[in-house]
Amino acid sequence: MTSSIEDVAKLAGVSIATVSRSLRGLPDVAAATRDRVLAAARELNYVASPFAARLASGRAATVGVVVPFVHRWYFAEVLGAVENVLGTAGFDLLLYNLGDEEGRQRFFDVMPVRKRVDAIVFASLVLSDAEADALQRLKVPIGMVGVDRPGVHSTRIDDEEAARSAVRHLVDLGHRRIALIGGDTDDPMRFTPPHHRRVGYLDALREAGIEYDPKLEALGYFTVDGGAAATQILLDRPDRPTALFAESDEMAYGAIRAIRRAGLRVPQDVAVIGFDDHASAELLDLSTVHQPVIEQAEELTTRLLAAITDADITPYVRVLPTELVVRGSTDPSRSVY
Repeated sequence: MTSSIEDVAKLAGVSIATVSRSLRGLPDVAAATRDRVLAAARELNYVASPFAARLASGRAATVGVVVPFVHRWYFAEVLGAVENVLGTAGFDLLLYNLGDEEGRQRFFDVMPVRKRVDAIVFASLVLSDAEADALQRLKVPIGMVGVDRPGVHSTRIDDEEAARSAVRHLVDLGHRRIALIGGDTDDPMRFTPPHHRRVGYLDALREAGIEYDPKLEALGYFTVDGGAAATQILLDRPDRPTALFAESDEMAYGAIRAIRRAGLRVPQDVAVIGFDDHASAELLDLSTVHQPVIEQAEELTTRLLAAITDADITPYVRVLPTELVVRGSTDPSRSVY
């Protein structure tokens, strides 16, 4: 005889709704209660039917995730973390990769998520008022990783302060000609880190009494090859920089490659610091700023799942801390080589 959800609820001594929330891994169930429900389900050999659960709830059991550039490290990390939380909760992920301004316009014109998702996660996209209004009409919880907006669930870091900490580190080491390798602040996708990290760079120079030199700034477009090309431009200056702050680790990797190919040493001739703390950063002995991407995405997704079942949950902004990680690319005494 096949057991039902009612049998599990009876054995565990809880309501059917509590069994459903426990089996989906939602956060609004006490740990002891969830353990009791899971034990009862195992004893009865009960397996929930996702299709039946969706029909009963009137929900899609799907969360949409919208990213500007799916192939970049940051967005891949966000996707992996969101999918992990959703999978545990029995939800599916529906991905929308915008790719460019045309793709972004098409998404908001067509609004393909309509009636297909129970919530939407946006990764590092600043929404226009018109876009935000269109999303609010969907009547589903909206979450944002990397940026915040009033009335929307969000988790992010303080990009400006994190960048300031990186440049202060270079200043403290005695550098005065500090270059910036960044992204395009006029990017039509309105990807936010290039702007905020540049502000942090400029603030740190100002604090140290260092005059900003526009010739010490080059675009690397958040790629390894872009970082290498930007660094070559900077090295070709008559008065080359003694240190580089790259707004991403990928660009820092390219910078290190270009510096070494020019016959120079890192950090003795040119110090390099990145941003993100990729898994490869330690292997390359790269100083960087660690940002908790996975934690941001996991916390936001958990919050959205709760908001799906409880519309009264108030949207909030959570700012997670970053950490300056000093390695051999800026401080030879820390070098592992």
